[in-house]
Amino acid sequence: MSSPRKHSRAIRAITSLSLGIVALSAIGWLGLGRISGSLNRTDAFAGVDNRPDKPTSAMNLLLVGSDNRAGLTKAQIRELWVGGTEVAAGARSDTMILVHISKARDSAVIISLPRDSLVTIPEHVSSLDKTKIVPARQNKLNAAFSFGGAPLLIETLEGETGLRIDHYIEINFLGFKNIIDALGGIDVCVKKDINDPKSNLVLSAGLQTLNGIDSLKYVRTRYFDGQGDIGRMKRQQEFMSAVLQKATSTGTLLNPIKLVNFFNAAIKTVTTDNDFNKNDLLTLGKQLKNLSADRVRTLTIPLSNANGRAAGVGSVVIWDSVLAPDLFNRLLNDQPIIDEVKATPSASASPTTTIVDKFKTQTASDNACLSAK
Repeated sequence: MSSPRKHSRAIRAITSLSLGIVALSAIGWLGLGRISGSLNRTDAFAGVDNRPDKPTSAMNLLLVGSDNRAGLTKAQIRELWVGGTEVAAGARSDTMILVHISKARDSAVIISLPRDSLVTIPEHVSSLDKTKIVPARQNKLNAAFSFGGAPLLIETLEGETGLRIDHYIEINFLGFKNIIDALGGIDVCVKKDINDPKSNLVLSAGLQTLNGIDSLKYVRTRYFDGQGDIGRMKRQQEFMSAVLQKATSTGTLLNPIKLVNFFNAAIKTVTTDNDFNKNDLLTLGKQLKNLSADRVRTLTIPLSNANGRAAGVGSVVIWDSVLAPDLFNRLLNDQPIIDEVKATPSASASPTTTIVDKFKTQTASDNACLSAK
């Protein structure tokens, strides 16, 4: 059995769909009257200064997977294969997800932000000594969450992207497992056999239906194919598409019991910012209930070097200096991230349209294994 320290990685891209799209769609169908409990809250924007302007009514959600094990029993820790609180004191976040929902609420872009991204973390109060001010310096993106929680992470990302974050959503290990089980499991297209003792996951290639525990292992595994985090992010994006495909299917959206179970499972382990109130949730949920899976594009932030190094920081992931700002500018102005180039070869020929996808996005229909089911 591998060291528990190897199992201390956070929940990945699933949060963006299961919470940012699916949960809101569920609210839109059901209203809030049949949902028990109340949302957990955090002051995610406390002390966040010099915030970017927002030229449109499009919405930007920051979704974070926390490896906080608080509240897990010893049996649940063993079942989830995540190691105990002694190997992950407090809470950390590895991969963060930025979800951009268009002002018309008819399309969405979901961007994976690698945990090792090289960023500038703004000046902040030391987490170890509250009388000490730490100057702005370069570090890995996940360090912002470790040093200052949601507020410092938001301030860091707003400074790097120029995008204003409207709301914050966080989920932990148990919440992930419960959400997937409430949806009745997720179909995934496994590209090659998986036998990863570090995540305790064994799967054969082909179409597989995963429950909550196996889904958690699937989105965390990264050692079996030699591609590390890059391979894992590709699988996570495919998993996101599979979740959205399941959640927006007729069998799920028209099943009130399944939707209530889903949201009640989520609400116990989900934390949002203080300003994300019930009226906001209800309004957004109603707006999103007709959003189809093929109108949601997933991608990883454009990279120039996935194996870079920075002095004093170590191994880092470096964003593309041309494509990343282009992507952020399009989102800032709520512009399409897919270009349509029209051309007329000759006076007698019909015009042709070429689709240019320089950000290498995916939709649910791009997964042939699932589409053929």
